[in-house]
Amino acid sequence: MPTRQPLQPPATRHPLRQAVALAAAALLTGCIMYPKPPSITPQARTKASRVDTGDFAWGFSSSSWQYENRAVAKNGKLPFRTDWDILMEEGKAVPRGNTVVMSWSHFDKDVAALKKVGATHYRFSLEWARIEPRPGQYDEAAIARYVEMARRLKANGIEPVVCLWHFTFPDWLYDQENPKKSNWLHPESDARWQAYVEKVVPRLKPHVRYFAPQNEPNGQIATAYLNGQWPPVMTAALGTYAAAVRASAGQFRQAAAIIKRHRPDAVVMSVQALPWWSNGLLDPTRAAFNGMMRMNFDHLDKIWDVCDIIGFNYYYSQKAGPVAALGLGSHRGPNFTEMGWDIDPAGLYKQIRLVDKRYGKPMMITENGIATADEDQRKRYLEAHVAAIQQARQDGHDVRGYFVWSLLDNYEWHYGYTATFGLGKMNPKTYARELKPTAYTYRDIIRRGGVREIPESVRKAAKRK
Repeated sequence: MPTRQPLQPPATRHPLRQAVALAAAALLTGCIMYPKPPSITPQARTKASRVDTGDFAWGFSSSSWQYENRAVAKNGKLPFRTDWDILMEEGKAVPRGNTVVMSWSHFDKDVAALKKVGATHYRFSLEWARIEPRPGQYDEAAIARYVEMARRLKANGIEPVVCLWHFTFPDWLYDQENPKKSNWLHPESDARWQAYVEKVVPRLKPHVRYFAPQNEPNGQIATAYLNGQWPPVMTAALGTYAAAVRASAGQFRQAAAIIKRHRPDAVVMSVQALPWWSNGLLDPTRAAFNGMMRMNFDHLDKIWDVCDIIGFNYYYSQKAGPVAALGLGSHRGPNFTEMGWDIDPAGLYKQIRLVDKRYGKPMMITENGIATADEDQRKRYLEAHVAAIQQARQDGHDVRGYFVWSLLDNYEWHYGYTATFGLGKMNPKTYARELKPTAYTYRDIIRRGGVREIPESVRKAAKRK
């Protein structure tokens, strides 16, 4: 077996671009302004806590683009295209292929693996381009297939959590000649988004109560308009970035209203990217730190009030500032993932505490996981982050669920297939789901309802106010 090369996260392939992004975020916020939290009354906190979600959710998260296979038509063309197809055609992204982990045609194998681990919830997404390959033309068979996925999960005692958008847009919303009018900001985006949500929610509602309108819109928008790595590939486009945040938040609110109209007892969830940030070197005015906090919260501040659950994804902590940005992804050792990300379960505890204080609503950790080839490291990571949630719950923070990213090794955007987050993997010949040792660790955690020990780092974080 050849020596495994250390992975480089997307930002470290262009360190100056990351530094520009940090500076852009600081400028965007007026250089030093920390995002002012919304005003939450005690009565609102009490009302929010009453949303019924049942027992603690132990789940997995996935996405359509990263899991689903698709056939090539007889003419050699794809049955639908996304902005990421265009990015790959331009040589700006790692080729994905048409197989991935075959979840479109072998979803029953995913369900069997979920049952074997004991998952109670499963978050999967709909591929908008598959459902609406051309404007206003819907693939009814694709919608029926997604409905069947939800129905099959329910029949097997697993609660489906459906995400309506996970990073990719239909190619007809992507204007290569005018990136400022692409995706969130395409002239037809609002109308087509509303029509899409109106189309799928009534079909899903008999089997689905939990809906997440968008996955990590804050992270996607920053990567697309500040870092220049995801469609529409713009760097330090401050005004366009701000416009995309507003447009995305507006479309989230539209979706939430549609979901509640069709199913009043639905649980609407956010899914935000929230790493834990601390102040780094060469940031005396805290401009970079405040900029990163704006990236964390500007979008969520615009939608929190229409959410029943504040869901967020947590993977790592990081120091904000040009020194930390230039070194991003270069760290190695037992305290870092193979992507160079800091392993910091105490950061998860602190983020839970901050989100609780800021929004006063029930929370779920909608993604958490580690890219590593070392199963002992994966086990330690999983147990430590579950422990952080346990400590937070013991301290009165209303956390309702935990979702691992992910069930299977899959296509990880700019990392391609080299970043292995899965608690299982697909056998490429039989398509069987082969579970890794940590999957059984997670099974035992679910059966016990938690872990036996809380790490000292988490205990110390809990003591600090």
